[in-house]
Amino acid sequence: MNLLQGINPVTRILGLLLLTTPLMFTIDWVSATVVLAVTVLMVPVCGLSYGRFFKRALPILIVAPLAGIPMALYGQAGGETYVEWGLVHVTELSLSLAWAVILRVLAIALPVVLLSADVDPTDLGDGLAQVLHLPERFVIGTVAALRMLTLLQDDLDAMRRSRRARGIADQGRIRYWFSLSFGLLVMSLRRAGKLAIAMEARGFGGPRTRTWARESKLHSRDWAVMAGCVGIAAGALALAWTTGDLRPVWAVR
Repeated sequence: MNLLQGINPVTRILGLLLLTTPLMFTIDWVSATVVLAVTVLMVPVCGLSYGRFFKRALPILIVAPLAGIPMALYGQAGGETYVEWGLVHVTELSLSLAWAVILRVLAIALPVVLLSADVDPTDLGDGLAQVLHLPERFVIGTVAALRMLTLLQDDLDAMRRSRRARGIADQGRIRYWFSLSFGLLVMSLRRAGKLAIAMEARGFGGPRTRTWARESKLHSRDWAVMAGCVGIAAGALALAWTTGDLRPVWAVR
């Protein structure tokens, strides 16, 4: 089951903005927890397995706790004091705010992981150009960049197999990865040059008004998804306000 199948990629972008933007103006744990819970519950019905979802989200899960450290050490003081040393002042309130910041980062980032999965770059380009009416040069460049990103892993695997076939051992991790990175850079620049020449030969960037092979527009399902994102964000903020935990960012020193 995949509720996002057939949804316009632009709907995913707009849905993310509608869902996460209100969370950027609050710093409470209740609304973030609600959004996180809904995100995790929606994983199976959005075409992803939990294994694949958490594998994609692993870097975020590692980095998110780091966002709460400054708030825990230097955040607004209040309640019981646990540590006080110089500028460091760890209190009950600062730890609560740090936990809220961590949850906020996860609540904003994990929906991106969920809604950005399995997006076709060509469909995304059609939506950006025909629905959002972005400049065609920007759209075509974005689609080309996304497609080239998917080739980096294949290039990396090919380079590693080539080095092993030549008897180059995987010794000296820094030197090894530096050489691979430099090789990837050279291959990417070479491919980008060929792509630019091919696009110019096919008339991209010409003076005529561009047409599109496939029509892209929003349907009722797209509007339903965006309405659902608004409802989740509004419900989360309403619950935080009801419990008395709603805290705007400007209220935190």
